[in-house]
Amino acid sequence: MNLCGRWLHSHEEDTADSLVYRSADFAFPPSRGRYGFELIAGGALYELGPGPADAPTAATGTWTMPSPGELHLHGPQGHRCLFIVSATPDKLIVRDSTARAISP
Repeated sequence: MNLCGRWLHSHEEDTADSLVYRSADFAFPPSRGRYGFELIAGGALYELGPGPADAPTAATGTWTMPSPGELHLHGPQGHRCLFIVSATPDKLIVRDSTARAISP
């Protein structure tokens, strides 16, 4: 399972128990900025979000997959453990054991 790439939160598709992320080239409806993350091969992480005047920002961190289906994000906002429900090249569905979502 290759998860490398930029994943943006598609909050419109969330359910009560899962969060949906789409690849960055997905045709999202208008939004005042989206939270997400970019996974780089080798373990580098960029946490993405809107900044001042809705300009995108990125903070660095690391990511690991300690076991199949378990994604750990280590960034300036802390540690997140995501359990992968399903993953395709354009859609990632996860359960977040540490928070409801990155966004406030």
